[in-house]
Amino acid sequence: MKTLTVTAARQNLGAWLKKSLQGEDIGVMIDGAIVAFRPVKVYSEDYAAQEYGATPEELDAFVQKANRELNADRKAGRFKPFTGKLKRG
Repeated sequence: MKTLTVTAARQNLGAWLKKSLQGEDIGVMIDGAIVAFRPVKVYSEDYAAQEYGATPEELDAFVQKANRELNADRKAGRFKPFTGKLKRG
């Protein structure tokens, strides 16, 4: 494992992160401990649970409510498809 000081890691952080993505073990020494750079996969379910503490049931309820609101807006004509061009002014 390549071990760096915080200062050395900060000076070229992007390059060290890219090396960790390529499989190289990179660590930063801080307060007598090593913190390693590791790529992780993030899933939307994990994100909602970690960031907001949402349960799977709460996420399902949110999706159902959002879909009902979108469908109501479509039926009422308040929902317009995006054509790729923004109106100015």
